[in-house]
Amino acid sequence: MISFIARYFSSLWELLTAPFRLIWRGISRLFPPRDCTVMDTVDGEVHTYQQSSFWRFTKFCLITAMTIWASWSTYVYIYHRPLLQKRTQQLEQARNQHERQMSDLKVYLKKFNDLTRELNITDDKILKADKLSDNDKESLLNTKSKIIGELDFLHNRIVEMMGDENYSPEFDKTSELAIEFELVRNENDTLKQKHQQIIENANQISDADNKIIEIVSTLTKDNIDDLRDNLKKINSTITKLGLSETKLVQQANDYSSQSVGSRFMSINLNKNADEKHKKIAADIEQWNGLARLVKILPLGAPVAEKTITSPYGTRQDPFTKKNKQHKGIDFAGKIGTELYAVAPGRVISAGERTGYGTTVEIDHGLGFTTLYAHLSKVIVSRGDWVRPGTIVGLGGSSGRSTGPHLHYEIRYKGNPFNPSNFVKE
Repeated sequence: MISFIARYFSSLWELLTAPFRLIWRGISRLFPPRDCTVMDTVDGEVHTYQQSSFWRFTKFCLITAMTIWASWSTYVYIYHRPLLQKRTQQLEQARNQHERQMSDLKVYLKKFNDLTRELNITDDKILKADKLSDNDKESLLNTKSKIIGELDFLHNRIVEMMGDENYSPEFDKTSELAIEFELVRNENDTLKQKHQQIIENANQISDADNKIIEIVSTLTKDNIDDLRDNLKKINSTITKLGLSETKLVQQANDYSSQSVGSRFMSINLNKNADEKHKKIAADIEQWNGLARLVKILPLGAPVAEKTITSPYGTRQDPFTKKNKQHKGIDFAGKIGTELYAVAPGRVISAGERTGYGTTVEIDHGLGFTTLYAHLSKVIVSRGDWVRPGTIVGLGGSSGRSTGPHLHYEIRYKGNPFNPSNFVKE
């Protein structure tokens, strides 16, 4: 192969351009150079110039393209012009039909508004019909049925108008309207019966609604009272923290975690809703918030046997013998005593801490955390989720300690407070 290329082609470029040169030789044979003579009529001189193969080929291509374009344009003009005229006529017809339909629609709309106004007046009279006789009530119901029949007739005419290409306006013929009224008279009787049935069903639904509201109100009230009793022991503590039951309930409903689930979606009712429904919605929100609050807050003791050896507050430091603030509660216990989580939460610290020794700290949400200090062993790891009763560590005497015990703190937004009311049962 290489010897063949070297034999007939002097370079790679010559090999690559060989097809193009072959084509050009063919074009040159079809369009050879030609000498042209032009006489200058003013001076009488004769000028001779040569038309090259490239120029003749280019001129041929241009003439061919112009010929094809002219032929195609003539074809399009001759063939498509009648189609364009037909489409124009159809468009004009559609426009005329639209204008006729819009004119009729205005008439229908005026009649519809009048009927709707009359129907509203009749409904208002029916709602205030307590002092009317049975005949008057029957007359009002018949009037309403007639109006509904007229509205139904309007609906049918509009459907016919929009769907029939050959529709012609005939609404102004009141005789036809009268005939239509006669045709729907039997249907009006059926409508009256259905109307009466709807009223009876509405009364039954209203009675059931009142019973449901009464039952739910009783349930929410009883449960709210029970939940408030559970939280009553910590009311003074949360007040000192600058909190209130209302604020904590709102925070509990907005809080979401693995332990309590997603945030509670409030029941938003229209401002015109019945007051009893608004009260039920508020009670359910209060009930849910208190239930979540009881679950979130660290209530209860972290040890099985609750023997307090040193309470929260000022005491004599066992090492310096000077008065110093004790930031938690000390529970008696032996080395290896099991220590429990008092509420669901996530472990945010598990390891050594200066002065506290081996510790575990749990975040329960809403800003509350619990701290276990002087442990001999940590059972959980940082990032673990725990439930009430989960063993988080074993009692010990690590860190700054005079003997085996548990130093237990509850903190709000990082600041320890007196946890006594929280650990009482």
